[in-house]
Amino acid sequence: MKKAVFLDRDGVINIERGYTHRLEDFVILPDLLDVLKLIQKKGYLLIVVSNQSGVAKGLYKQSDVETLHAFMLEEFSKNGILISEIYYCIHHPDVSKCICRKPDSLFVEKALARFDIDERKSYFIGDKERDTLAAEKAGVKGILIEANISLKTILDQIN
Repeated sequence: MKKAVFLDRDGVINIERGYTHRLEDFVILPDLLDVLKLIQKKGYLLIVVSNQSGVAKGLYKQSDVETLHAFMLEEFSKNGILISEIYYCIHHPDVSKCICRKPDSLFVEKALARFDIDERKSYFIGDKERDTLAAEKAGVKGILIEANISLKTILDQIN
């Protein structure tokens, strides 16, 4: 079985600005590329799980999310980083109900099954309690961080 590090997007990968959906607002956090390379060298798959409720709220379109994710994947690829998958929920409980939105764990569970991941050897890094709750529901160890900090601060927690 494989092991994985699940990553929230806004506040963990890029600067949290609130409903980040435009390329000009998407700024990758300092040290992130170096940290992701180190995590990959330890044998972890990298998987992004993100709530993108701005779509449900009509603040931006799903195509905006796709464009931003394509840019992010290209930047990572240029630096030798492979993201195995990006799962994102476009729903919000005020507008539409779902079971894919964190703190629910559907996307984590899908990734565990799809990539044959051992949840006991995997981690979920997030800047909100809903991230760690989704991790716990799926049996993955959650690591709660402050938004917009370097992941170097928690790298020693990933064996």
